[in-house]
Amino acid sequence: MNYSIDRAAVIGAGVMGASLAAHLANAGIPTLLLDIVPPDGASVDGDPESRAYRDAFARGGLKSALKASPAAFYIKETAALVETGNVEDDLEKLRNVDWVLEAVTEKLDIKESLFERIVGYLNPTAILTSNTSGLSVESMAAILPDDLKKRFLVTHFFNPPRYMRLLEIVPNSVTDRAVTEFMADFGEDVLGKGIVYAKDTPNFIANRIGVFSIISVYRTMIERGYTVEEVDLLTGPLIGRPKSASLRTTDLVGLDTLAHTCDTVYDRAPNDEQREFFKLPEFVERMIKENRIGEKAGQGFYKKTKKDGKTEILSLDLKTFDYRPKKRPAFPSVDLAQNMESASERIAALMAAEDRAGEFLWRTLSEALVYSAHRIGEIADDIVQIDNAMKWGFNWEMGPFELWDAMGVERVAKRLGKEGREIPKVVEAVLETKSKSFYEEDEKSRRFFIGEGRHESVREPANTISLARLKKQNKVVKKNAGASLIDMGDGILCLEFHSKMNAIGADIMQMVTAAVNETEANYEGLVVGNEGTNFCVGANLMLLLFEAQEENWEDIDLVIRSFQKMTMSLKYCKRPVVAAPFGMALGGGCEVVLGAGHAYASAETYLGLVEMGVGLIPAGGGCKELLIRNLEGVPRVEGVDLFPFVRAAFETIGFVRVATSAEEAKQLRLLRAEDGVSMNPARVLHYAKAKAKGLASQGYRRPSRAIQIPVVGESGIASIKAHLYMLREGNFISEYDAYLGETLATILCGGRVRTGTMVSEQYLLDLEREVFLGLCGQRKTLERIQHMLKKGKPLRN
Repeated sequence: MNYSIDRAAVIGAGVMGASLAAHLANAGIPTLLLDIVPPDGASVDGDPESRAYRDAFARGGLKSALKASPAAFYIKETAALVETGNVEDDLEKLRNVDWVLEAVTEKLDIKESLFERIVGYLNPTAILTSNTSGLSVESMAAILPDDLKKRFLVTHFFNPPRYMRLLEIVPNSVTDRAVTEFMADFGEDVLGKGIVYAKDTPNFIANRIGVFSIISVYRTMIERGYTVEEVDLLTGPLIGRPKSASLRTTDLVGLDTLAHTCDTVYDRAPNDEQREFFKLPEFVERMIKENRIGEKAGQGFYKKTKKDGKTEILSLDLKTFDYRPKKRPAFPSVDLAQNMESASERIAALMAAEDRAGEFLWRTLSEALVYSAHRIGEIADDIVQIDNAMKWGFNWEMGPFELWDAMGVERVAKRLGKEGREIPKVVEAVLETKSKSFYEEDEKSRRFFIGEGRHESVREPANTISLARLKKQNKVVKKNAGASLIDMGDGILCLEFHSKMNAIGADIMQMVTAAVNETEANYEGLVVGNEGTNFCVGANLMLLLFEAQEENWEDIDLVIRSFQKMTMSLKYCKRPVVAAPFGMALGGGCEVVLGAGHAYASAETYLGLVEMGVGLIPAGGGCKELLIRNLEGVPRVEGVDLFPFVRAAFETIGFVRVATSAEEAKQLRLLRAEDGVSMNPARVLHYAKAKAKGLASQGYRRPSRAIQIPVVGESGIASIKAHLYMLREGNFISEYDAYLGETLATILCGGRVRTGTMVSEQYLLDLEREVFLGLCGQRKTLERIQHMLKKGKPLRN
C-alpha cells in the first residue's frame, strides 16, 4: 500500500489542535479543523441553529491560532488552508481526508467516544492518529475495528508544534509497519520534525525523563535551600539547557499540567523504581492549591508586576511564600565556568567544584542520568531515541547518554560507588568496552552502545550533510579563526562561519574573498552555511564602538569598503552562490544572504536589516540590495510611480522589521519567491548544495555589472520626511529616530537628484558608506550601541 497525505483533519480545536492545524497549513496541506457544537449554556453569541454558532469552537480555535505569540502560522495568509466545522455537521467531509489527527481532551473515554463516532466516515486508506501525551495506544486501539487498528498510532507533537522539533511515534501492537514508516517519513520530510520511536509507556520518552528531572530539581531545591534564581541559573544555558531553565519552564507549561503528567506515571508505572519520586513535593502542592500555577494564573515561581509604570519580575521566596525582587545568585564556580565555550567544559568544571553550585548540579544531573539508564528497553529500544527526544522535545543541548559521556562514564560511576548509590547495569556494561563511553565516533560514522560490548552506527537521516563529519574526513580546504572552506563533494564548496555567534569580522571577510577565488578556480558552486545556533547575528558591534569612540574614521571607512566588496563578490561570483540561512540572520548576516543572490532557507529563519535599532543603517549593500529587490518586476516605462516600492524598502529597514519565517522574508523581499524553503532544518545544507549544483548544471551566468537603478530622488525624500514628521508629532518616534529616517531616505531615494535618474550600484554603496560614517560620529548612535551591548535591548533616545 502506497500512502499519501493530500488533505488532513484535526479534531479538537483547543490550543494544541488549532496549532497543529496551523502547522499542517504551513506545510501546504489543506486541513479540516473540527470541534464540538457549543453545548447549552455556552457563552457563544448568535442563533444556535446557524453554522457560525455551531462552528464557534473551531472558528475560535483558528482565530486564537492567528493571534498566537509566538506565531503559529508562517504567514497569516496560510490560514486560508484551514476549514472549520463541527463533529455533528461535517463528518462526511472526513471521507476525503487522508489523515485524521485527534487532539481532544486527555481522557480515554472522550477519545473512545470520538473514535466510535468517526470510524464509519474514514476512507479505507485513511490513517488515524492521536496526539495524546501519555495515554496508552493499546487502550485507545482496543475499540477500533481490526482493519483500522492497522492504520492507528500515536503521533505526539510537542507544543508549540511549529517550533518544537520532536515528534514521538508510538505504534500499537498491530499497526502496519508501512503506516508507521510512512508517518515517520512524512513527519520528517513534510512537517520538518525529528522522529523518535517510543514504546507504549506512561508519558512516552521526553516527558518521562524531563518531568523526572524537574522533580529532582524541586526536591533538591527545597531540601538544600536553593532560591528560585539560583536554580534557574544552574539549570539553563550554563549546562546546555534553554534560557527558561527549570522553574521558568514550569511557569510556562503550568504546574497543573506538570501535576497531571506526574500522576500519569505514578498511576500507570507501578514497577518504576522511582515511582514515589513522582509524588509532588508539599510546596508544589501548596502552589497549586493557591493557584500559583504559572503564567496562565499570573503567578508561579515568578510574578510580573508594575512599578513606576515599568514591568518588574518578582521571585517566589519558598521560605515565606511571598514574592520579592529578584536577587542575583553568587557562585564563584559559575563565574569561572561561564567563560568556557562549551557546555561540556562548563559541566566538567562545575562537577569538580566543591561549592553549592557543584553540589546542586551533581545531585540533580546524576539522579537524571541514573534514571535514564534504567529506562533503556522500557520507554525506547535504544539510547539514541532517548537522547534525541530530550534534545528535540526539551531543547537540551545534550541528551542524558551524551551527558554521561561528557561527564565521563567512569568518573560518574566511581562517584556513585563512593556514595553507595546503585550503578546501573548498562553503565557497568559500557565500562567493559574499550571506549568506556555510550557513543564512539570517527571520520566514518557515529556509533551508539547496544549491549553485549558492541556499538552500532547511528542512522544518518536522509538528505542531510554534516560539516563536522566532513572536517573529520579532512575535507577542509582552508580555514582561519572565523571561517572555513569545506569540500562538500560533487564540485560544491561550503563557506562555514564559526566565530563567536558567527559575528562577521576581518577573519570572515578574508575567508569570503578566499571562498570566491577558490570556487571560481576549482569548484562549480558555493554554499554559505554552517551548523551553529544561528546563521549569523551581524557584524562585531563592540569593535565598531571602540573604533568610533577612538574616532578612527579611516579604519571604519576601510572596514565598510571591505564589507561591501565582500557582499558584491558573492553577488558577482562566476559560479552560483547559495546562502543557507537558518535561525537568526540579522544585520550583516542578512546582507550576506542578500549578496549571495540565491538561497535555500530553513522555514524558521529570522531575517532582518536591524541596524536602525542601534542608530545605524545597513552599509554592507543591504539598502542597495533591498531597493533593487523591491523594484524587480516593476515595468521600466515612463509614468510608473516607483515611490510605493521605495517606501516598502524604507519601512522594512526603518521600522526594523524582522521576518519571523522564511515565508515572511519573501513578503519583505529579503528572500526571493524562487528561493527554496525547508521545514526540516537538518536538510538545509543538503538542499542548498543541490540548488548550487543545479544552477551550475544549467549553465549559470552571473548577473550583469552594468545594472542601472531608477531612483525617486528629492521628491521621494520629501514624501518620507513628511511621513516622519507626522510620526514625530504623534510621539510614535523620537527626534533622533526621525533624523535616522531622513538619512535612510537619502540612500533609498538616491540622494538629491531628479525623479527617474538612473544610478549605479556603486553610487548607492557610496551613499551607504557616507551615511554610516556620519552616524558613527553621532553621540546618540554611540549611546544606542552601548545600550544594546549592555542590555541586549534597543534604546530610544
